[in-house]
Amino acid sequence: MKLGEALMEAQARLQAVSDSARLDAELLLSQLSGLGRAQLVARLRDELPPADAQALDALVARRARGEPIAYITGEKGFWTLRLQVTPAVLVPRPETELLVEWALELLRECRAPRIADLGTGSGAIALALAAERPDARVEATEASEDALAVARRNATDLGLERVQLHHGHWLEPLEGSFDLLLSNPPYVAHDDPHLDALRHEPLSALTDGGDGLNALREIVATAPPYLRAGGWLLVEHGYDQGAAVRELFRHAGFAEVATRRDYAGQERATAGRNLAAFPLSRLPSPAP
Repeated sequence: MKLGEALMEAQARLQAVSDSARLDAELLLSQLSGLGRAQLVARLRDELPPADAQALDALVARRARGEPIAYITGEKGFWTLRLQVTPAVLVPRPETELLVEWALELLRECRAPRIADLGTGSGAIALALAAERPDARVEATEASEDALAVARRNATDLGLERVQLHHGHWLEPLEGSFDLLLSNPPYVAHDDPHLDALRHEPLSALTDGGDGLNALREIVATAPPYLRAGGWLLVEHGYDQGAAVRELFRHAGFAEVATRRDYAGQERATAGRNLAAFPLSRLPSPAP
């Protein structure tokens, strides 16, 4: 069998389970052959050894059962980074890049900001911010030791060991105050039918076992003492939770509460500012 034939066969098998069957097939064949996608396209007439054809069949079968492509290949792109992922962590989503984008805006005028990512998983958010802001002191917390091991490995691979990774529940491992706290917590309701399609991912990273707002309630309620005057809290949430999350922020005393939509037009992230007066020490330097 030639590479091109194997690619077309894999794509056909994945058509019913994936919206990106062609891309998935290319990624699996690239993983197996060691060829980049561009190299693969250039060598479609090359023969695929029988052993590799058998191995590809096994990879395609895993994807056809709904296993995320990132778990099969062991990596996922996020922001400008290439992250290792395992079934111990949630697969980083493109919509979560909204948190990184918004965080960079909020911190644009803040010198040497102190940032904490709560429930970091693979380390995606914390590492993306550390890469963009070399002057920042970035920390992250994670309750799962297995997930924390993945984050540590990513930090090392990316040369971002300066990110401090803490084992513990949300804010509990942190000390001092921060310019920005942010989190992508579990926010799917326990009875949401979409959970079945996500069965390969860690359940505790997807749902709080309740209505989907329990983790958000806890984070929003406990964040203010950890924020410097003028500091921000930024969280990701479900497409239908914007109004409820804004109310949580206001009830906790946050000002300038706002929600942004993701690229699909869904309400996806909400931010609020600590009410305390913004101190002079945190103001940007005057223009020369």
